[in-house]
Amino acid sequence: MSKGLVRSGPDLFSFKIELDLAEKPLMTQNKFKKNILCIGAGYVGGPTMTIIANKCPDYKVTVVDISEERIAAWNSDQLPIFEPGLKERVLKVRGKNLFFSTDIDEAIDQADIIFVSVNTPTKNFGEGAGKAVDLQYIEQTARRIKENSRSNKIVVEKSTLPVRAAETLETILHSGANGVHFEILSNPEFMAEGSGVRDMEFPDRVLIGSKDTPSGLAARKELVDVYLNWVPEENLITTNLWSSELSKLVSNAFLAQRISSINSIAAICEVTEADVTEVSKAVGRDSRIGAKFLNAGPGFGGSCFRKDILNLVYLCEYYQLNEIASFWEQVVTLNDYQMERYVKRILQVMFNTLVGKKLAVFGFAFKPDTGDTRDAPAIYICKRLLEEKACLRITDPHALKNAQKDLEGIDSEVEYIEDPYKAAEGVHGIALITEWAEYSKLDYQKIFDKMEKPAFVFDGRNHLDHKALFEIGFNVYSVGKAPLTHF
Repeated sequence: MSKGLVRSGPDLFSFKIELDLAEKPLMTQNKFKKNILCIGAGYVGGPTMTIIANKCPDYKVTVVDISEERIAAWNSDQLPIFEPGLKERVLKVRGKNLFFSTDIDEAIDQADIIFVSVNTPTKNFGEGAGKAVDLQYIEQTARRIKENSRSNKIVVEKSTLPVRAAETLETILHSGANGVHFEILSNPEFMAEGSGVRDMEFPDRVLIGSKDTPSGLAARKELVDVYLNWVPEENLITTNLWSSELSKLVSNAFLAQRISSINSIAAICEVTEADVTEVSKAVGRDSRIGAKFLNAGPGFGGSCFRKDILNLVYLCEYYQLNEIASFWEQVVTLNDYQMERYVKRILQVMFNTLVGKKLAVFGFAFKPDTGDTRDAPAIYICKRLLEEKACLRITDPHALKNAQKDLEGIDSEVEYIEDPYKAAEGVHGIALITEWAEYSKLDYQKIFDKMEKPAFVFDGRNHLDHKALFEIGFNVYSVGKAPLTHF
């Protein structure tokens, strides 16, 4: 809390906001209860604010970003991201109480509650390179909020941040002498891409961290009241700031750990002729373990898992908890090993050379029902296949544009083809990397007839009917199972 600011009770902070609103134009005051702003129109900011706007019609919700191209897309019929159900919800409220803008400074001035949802990549330079979070965009955002605020505001950490990052935000926001008070909250996002809309409309939990002070608790209540418009009270968890920040890192670390664990077992299954699907089913029936995130595959991807684990590793190393750091770093090491193992299996099976051979890559997004390719296993796998001088035909329902960006400069032997049937014509093998539902419904007899022989399928997600493929004539190699071959 800033020196010289006297708080007389838990309602004073919200009372001050009401006074600030009273000084704003009557149209804004009469039409909307509060003004919510989100800085950052990416995979978290845009969908989160869309759901809030749909569920809270008496709140004005504005999303701003420095990218004119991204904001233009949010204001068009071609949204910048794909998420099932998102477009319908955007169109329902856009222009009513949901707005997308590049006028960041004006939006900050008018806002009562500001969500910070900017990029927090892993540092690739200097101290902590490769592990620590690069906080430059967080600091830039904090300074911009401070410079354009004339009334007290609640600032909500939505981006995944290191533990105790709220202290940094508070220090920056309260530097100088403009008399404005900011209360910092942590409200990490737990949605999963591909099911993000449902996750936000029916969340397992909503976590809100605050300072245990009268003004901190009052600010927390403001945000709780927003979520109570649709989230049952028993699903709202309140903690201190540091517990909230750490919980996000730990949640992603635990999920990634399960993926690396089952992938390590898949390697054992392949050499012992056990079936990883059967093993995971048997293990998952144990109520203490559960069945989720026990599907073997080519490795985890997405914007969070690797970044958050490495952030946790860096935190442990900073506090000299080296054995704990090594434990969590091994989760990432195993993931890298799994991707390389997938590539080497393709190479070995196809007679130890891929030079000039055509491979159809089914799926490039890091998971189905999203166009997001950030840290997707397909990036690493395709780069390695290209190093082996294979010719790739990549198909994906929603990620081809991102795939082109990810492979830019090294894709002279890559074709990007929307139709999976055309992508598979004349190829020697199919590498299924993303388990899009439509891939299990294709006519594989038709595909087989137009492929080179012997024809191979490398099912990286155990998504297809392997027995049916074998009967058609394919040589089938899956993850964690014995191969089905004709030689």
